Amino acid sequence: MTRYDAVEAASYRVAREISLVGLSSWREAVAPYFVPGRTVLDLGAGTGLFVRAFAEWFPDVEVVAVEPSPDMRSASGLPMLAGDAASIPLPDGSVDVVWMSTVVHHVGDLAAAGAELRRVLRPGGVVVLRSLFRERHGGVGLFRFFPAAVRALDGFPTVAEVADGMGFAVQRLEPVPQVTAESLADKAPTVRWEADTVLRSLTAEEFEQGRARLLAAAAVESGPVVDHLDLLVLGSAGGV
Repeated sequence: MTRYDAVEAASYRVAREISLVGLSSWREAVAPYFVPGRTVLDLGAGTGLFVRAFAEWFPDVEVVAVEPSPDMRSASGLPMLAGDAASIPLPDGSVDVVWMSTVVHHVGDLAAAGAELRRVLRPGGVVVLRSLFRERHGGVGLFRFFPAAVRALDGFPTVAEVADGMGFAVQRLEPVPQVTAESLADKAPTVRWEADTVLRSLTAEEFEQGRARLLAAAAVESGPVVDHLDLLVLGSAGGV
């Protein structure tokens, strides 16, 4: 899994974190899995956006955060364990749900990750992903301004590659809307080349051209910025 340094971690909080109000659709989407009394592993927890969200949304669920980057763990200000998808520092059969938000494209060995996830999951447990997949990116508005960034998706897995590679069955797949920003004018200052995997595929010239397009649109367009990422739920055949 990718490890971010201190500068990137700081930029990540500015560029990638969304308000809990903007993420409210995700609360509804994942609620069937976040049942009181369950234990959730936030794998690749980053700067802790969803650790904080889950604490507010689901106070009767225990959340354990694991993050490979020491700088991300430090930036979060939250208790987090060091580890990654191939080495999870938890006992066998200790969690009911594994949550992975915009993480799976950083996993180098899906088979090894799948084996490790099955090890820590209890019987009937599920893997819940919030992600962008190679064949499903039409709901991300950033590509409107940075069209060349689509080439970065060549390195992203498809839904089938994730499920088959990890050895799980697809139980649910659907796009979930989120209010990424209240307006393009609010969004524009937060865009960071170093904090976004797809933007990091751009040359400096391509990034500046895209930023100029974004600023021009922000000057004339109003209304919230709504993007869609996919909710993918993986498990064994038979459901939750």
